[in-house]
Amino acid sequence: MGSINTSRWLLSGIVAGVVLWLLEGAASLLYMDSMTLALEAHGLAMAMTAEAVMLSVVVSLIAGLTLMFFYAACRPRFGPGPRNAVIVAFGLWVGGYLTSLLGYRMLGLFPDSLLLMWGVVGLVEMIVAALVGGWIYKEEATPVG
Repeated sequence: MGSINTSRWLLSGIVAGVVLWLLEGAASLLYMDSMTLALEAHGLAMAMTAEAVMLSVVVSLIAGLTLMFFYAACRPRFGPGPRNAVIVAFGLWVGGYLTSLLGYRMLGLFPDSLLLMWGVVGLVEMIVAALVGGWIYKEEATPVG
């Protein structure tokens, strides 16, 4: 069993992170008003400061790198390609997004309709990022001889 191609993992992870960040930014147009109203109902607010934007970039890059690490690690079991990408994206969505959304649900911070939208959007984002990153990731060529 070969090792992970570190340079391809970094490249595919960064690209997957950028995809996640861009998709999340676009998707936020769907729910920003509802989220703002839900926060205001609890006396909270969210300001998109430069620091918040930078943190969102960092979080997206960490998510992309993690996604592609598991994609590369699962290649020997599931093989390269879209099937592996979707399996890994779904697994990380369950372990990350779904558990966070259930935590928000327990707190009663956001309405169920908003949590459901975040869940669906998050799953789509993860799958798209995994497919793009998986298309970029390649194992190192094995020398013949």
